[in-house]
Amino acid sequence: MPSTDRHTRLFEGVDGITVLLYVLIVLAGWLSITSASYDNSTADGNFFSLSHFYMKQAVWVSIAWITAIVVLLLDERFYHMLAYPAYIGGLVLLIAALLFGREVNGAKAWFEFGSIRMQPVEFAKIATALALARVMSDYSFSINRPSDLMKVAFVICLPLGIIILQNDTGSGIVLCSFLFVLYREGLNKWLCVPVLLIAALFIISFLLTPITLLILSIVVCTLCEAVLNGQWKSRIIYLASLALGAIVLFVAMYAIAPHTMSFYHALLAVTLLSLVGVAIYAYRTTLNNTYLILGFFIGTTIFFPTTDYIFNSILKEHQQKRIESFLGIINDPRGIDYNVNQSKIAIGSGGFVGKGFMEGTQIRYGFVPERHTDFIFCTVGEEWGFLGTVFVLTLFCLLILRLMRMGERQEEPFGRIYCYCVASILLFHVLVNVGMTIGLVPVMGIPLPLMSYGGSSLIAFTLLIFIAIRLDAATRQFSIDKF
Repeated sequence: MPSTDRHTRLFEGVDGITVLLYVLIVLAGWLSITSASYDNSTADGNFFSLSHFYMKQAVWVSIAWITAIVVLLLDERFYHMLAYPAYIGGLVLLIAALLFGREVNGAKAWFEFGSIRMQPVEFAKIATALALARVMSDYSFSINRPSDLMKVAFVICLPLGIIILQNDTGSGIVLCSFLFVLYREGLNKWLCVPVLLIAALFIISFLLTPITLLILSIVVCTLCEAVLNGQWKSRIIYLASLALGAIVLFVAMYAIAPHTMSFYHALLAVTLLSLVGVAIYAYRTTLNNTYLILGFFIGTTIFFPTTDYIFNSILKEHQQKRIESFLGIINDPRGIDYNVNQSKIAIGSGGFVGKGFMEGTQIRYGFVPERHTDFIFCTVGEEWGFLGTVFVLTLFCLLILRLMRMGERQEEPFGRIYCYCVASILLFHVLVNVGMTIGLVPVMGIPLPLMSYGGSSLIAFTLLIFIAIRLDAATRQFSIDKF
């Protein structure tokens, strides 16, 4: 058949398994929303009243499926050309929401049109994925070239910064999932180490006192330098002496003038003197990895005060409490811990097979807040039990693996990178949402893809997935046409 007729064959080349997985997850979500939100005491007991959340969601499901068909009808080259305009449009929407949007749950990230709300960040994820695929698919692009890596960082960090300004940190962190894509495309694995170190240092900074952090940093850097460069005795004696002198100096300075000299002033003075000592040491010895260790020590010394500033000056009170609760610093079962505690009770009470459709007491009687949105997984756990949760998670795993497989069979880098972007976003959403319902992750307000109530979220994820399906269908159609 001539290639000019290729676009008349709507479903040829479409990955039917991926579409089926998508439909099953959407239907599972609609059933869960129905169970979580139906109340026969409202709307005169009319099951089909649009006052129910599940009926509103049914409307959004219909719109999402129409959107999916439109996406499949468009030429795959359209999405390549759309990448940069969509990215600019996404940034404009984010800025408009920041300036003129409605504040919901402390985040100024929503547009409201009558009874309809739209969250631009959901569509900004699609635009960022397309732009990232466009940048990285350039024939001259090299992931390990600093200038090209800066382009990637710019594409990701620009919307991330705006989203953080909206105070929607949870949604912004989703963009960090693109690190998986960079790793797949050949990013040096050692460049991922700083990201892991930052996350570890951020957590450690809440669990230890400042002086303990300083001592720990000095000891770790001393031992690492000795291990990497050898010559244990001479290096450890010198650096340990330097560390001991720095600690004594720090304690003395802070003890003598506690009112006029803050902890960070004393820390800065000690750091500068330590650098002088290390510089003398560097001049007199053969350095292999000493500069690397020195950079790590300087970075940690600067990072700890920065973390303290971010925590106390940028994060809102409820975000601070969520982090402290997650780390076990505070225990507030009737306050900040209430949602997670009730969520775990609901999921645990479901047992192996669950209580049955619309039979969940924790859900039906409103013990779990946001049970039809961010905590929709609680409904699955209580009413469908262990088997139901395994079934839903299996559907998500298969969908993510299918998207990765679709990416691997792409003949063009644009399609491969985009498919991996979609898989990364879905994986991050599922891990964080399910993790926060069982207490493994701090509550961030991230929806469960295709299952949580919300029109903008459902349509955005539908667009995200079906663009990947369309790109994959074009590849499969082209392979068929060649033969």
